[in-house]
Amino acid sequence: MKKNKLEKYLSSLNGSDGSYPFGPDALVFKVMGKMFALVSQNEKIPRVTLKCAPADAEVLVSEFESVIPGYYMNKKHWITISLVGEVSDEMITDLVNGSYELVVSKLTKADRNKLEQQQLT
Repeated sequence: MKKNKLEKYLSSLNGSDGSYPFGPDALVFKVMGKMFALVSQNEKIPRVTLKCAPADAEVLVSEFESVIPGYYMNKKHWITISLVGEVSDEMITDLVNGSYELVVSKLTKADRNKLEQQQLT
């Protein structure tokens, strides 16, 4: 998946907000203030870091050379994918959706309700 296509998809998710809290090298996507994705900006090979269930992360890391435990993140709960074409666009989309859903599921009920209201408007 190309970086610009990935960033466009990340931006399209309900309540998604992209910003640069760590400087110009990392575009961070949050939902209701909680990070669910980080896209590298100034690397020859772009990477995306996503939240992932620990068991799924282990399988992905063992199956794909381009998937490593989360770079600069909790390596049990995050994975980093180099966007070199090894992982299909469909799988990356599924992993993005999974990361987003993991974060949304941990939001307070009030924040989930706000998010639902945003989607309705």
